Amino acid sequence: MRNIALFLTYLGTAYHGWQMQKNLPTVQETMEKAIAKVVGHSVHVTGCGRTDAGVHAKCYVANFRTRSTIPCDRLPYALNTHLPPDIVVTKAFDVHENFNAICSCQRKEYTYLIYNSRLKDPFYVNRAWFYPKHLDERIMQEAASAFVGTHDFAAVRSVGTDVKSTVRTVYYYNVEREGDLLRLRVCANGFLYNMARAMAGTVVYAAEGKILPAEIGTILDSGNRTAAGPTVPAGGLYMTHLWYDDGVEKFECAPL
Repeated sequence: MRNIALFLTYLGTAYHGWQMQKNLPTVQETMEKAIAKVVGHSVHVTGCGRTDAGVHAKCYVANFRTRSTIPCDRLPYALNTHLPPDIVVTKAFDVHENFNAICSCQRKEYTYLIYNSRLKDPFYVNRAWFYPKHLDERIMQEAASAFVGTHDFAAVRSVGTDVKSTVRTVYYYNVEREGDLLRLRVCANGFLYNMARAMAGTVVYAAEGKILPAEIGTILDSGNRTAAGPTVPAGGLYMTHLWYDDGVEKFECAPL
């Protein structure tokens, strides 16, 4: 039995996240149906993370097992003929028996986009959060830096999947401005449910003057979700980088 890893990219607007859900369209279900048509048998596809409804992935890794002998260099072309245009497989390759797309992933980066302009841009609808009041990226960076390190992130997660621990390590959190577009890039060894979106909301809260950047450490220590900023809309969030130390290269994608 072969174990095959796939690199893919998708727009999440039409899907209720990656994870299979009853009577709701998901990326996992769409992928499994396409793969089954190509390899001739049903498969279970393991994804590198449970992206929320409406969240996008510039890069995503998944793996599945198959008896098919189709060469890996042909698989993306075959799969893409059975996938909708908002999901594209960019690469496939054989991996060792124990490779698991989520368990073998060491670090992930998410990028949150904010379109910070007085006027809307229709091309960013469901692609970035429209925010008309000017945001000071210097204050945002000061707030973002307060998240870096190993902390209990219970204050910036929504109630969802059960986890053994809410402690995570954030390696960097960078705020970049290019014209009207703000990019919030955060890399961690794992993310809690809605954590990246709640962190972005807290950074915006700091720019609004509702909290001080220096208060974020205290908010994290408190574990109080209501003390942090809101969970910002899903359409601005993208999975952008993945790191593997298990025979799979660091997977980077074109900048947003």
